[in-house]
Amino acid sequence: MNRIDPANPCRVSTPNKFRSLLKVSTLAASVYCGVCLYKCNESFYENIFMPMVRMVPPELAHRLAVLGLKMEVVRPSYQDPEVLRTTLLNKTLENPVGIAAGFDKHGEAVKGLERLGFGFVEIGSVTPEPQPGNPKPRVFRLNEDKAIVNRYGFNSEGHEVVFERIKKLRQDGDLKVTLGINLGRNKKSEDNIEDYVQGIRKFSVLADYLVVNISSPNTPGLRTMQNKSTLQSLLTEIVKARNALPPNEQRPILVKIAPDLSDGCVQEIIAVIQKKECAIDGLIVSNTTIDRPSELKSVNAGQLGGLSGAPLSSKSTQLVAKVYKWTGGKVPIIGVGGIFSGRDAYEKILAGASAVQLYTALIYHGPPIVSRVKEELGQLLKENGYENVQQAVGKGVDQFL
Repeated sequence: MNRIDPANPCRVSTPNKFRSLLKVSTLAASVYCGVCLYKCNESFYENIFMPMVRMVPPELAHRLAVLGLKMEVVRPSYQDPEVLRTTLLNKTLENPVGIAAGFDKHGEAVKGLERLGFGFVEIGSVTPEPQPGNPKPRVFRLNEDKAIVNRYGFNSEGHEVVFERIKKLRQDGDLKVTLGINLGRNKKSEDNIEDYVQGIRKFSVLADYLVVNISSPNTPGLRTMQNKSTLQSLLTEIVKARNALPPNEQRPILVKIAPDLSDGCVQEIIAVIQKKECAIDGLIVSNTTIDRPSELKSVNAGQLGGLSGAPLSSKSTQLVAKVYKWTGGKVPIIGVGGIFSGRDAYEKILAGASAVQLYTALIYHGPPIVSRVKEELGQLLKENGYENVQQAVGKGVDQFL
């Protein structure tokens, strides 16, 4: 009940006025923030929301971001122009910008990521058995460098949980985005190759493509599977398992490689995947790096784990160009690493990538970064005389070698 001023019975007392004003102001601010979040207002995210997010521990912020997208609380208004429409692994994409594996590890937010405007979504890495990953803390921001160091170590809910989750999405029938499932192995696996073979058999019926991740630096011994002899044994079994499936369940298989390989090692990988018994369908270039460029400024630069973000940009683009050149442009490449702008995406396409993925930029700029990258990429393609993405693929390869 309002208090009445005895000197003027018609006037509500000042404390109640302030409370009413506070309620109205709070409601108005909440509505404003809600609308800005939902509509992906870039200024709001850059100046208000993302600085607040950076005050939250990074792994908690990651979980909240996945939860928000799972609830589909954002809906950008940007519509992809025709120039961005492209094909990848015989699938038509509305645009060539995907979300890299590592963000939605357990396939919880696929619909939300589709709604955000990604042309394709890659989930995982998924391991056969559930495992917690490495001890916390295991994610570190390098704010001054627009980078992240993570040592998650394949924390996964396992094949069965993720399978049932994606199966339900498929059964609901409203999943239109191209879906990739990134496969890992268990830390204590007794048969590393069999872990991947199990993933191929398990998820081929649900995925549009499958990724063999042998390049994460956070599982002991994993990167040694990129060695020529081990890789040949692995891919022989994987391709054999894929080819034994019913024809309508056989899916394209890609291998994700590290950016820290020597030229000789990369050429050996290319030689292996060109063998008939090891003939996969593409490469993802690249995973995080264990290198620490001297120009890094953050106190977290020395943390163990894989470095992603802006410092990886030129290194991964150069590796895309090398792979494109050494394969004669005959092996589809998804370019990953340090994409924060349409220019970054455009350079990877010129270097030889048929499509690109981002992740760290989403952490620093929030959902509006997806539309911004696509809009800038579309403008660059048009300004340089390209009618579509395919026309630009590899056209600038030599400038990045």
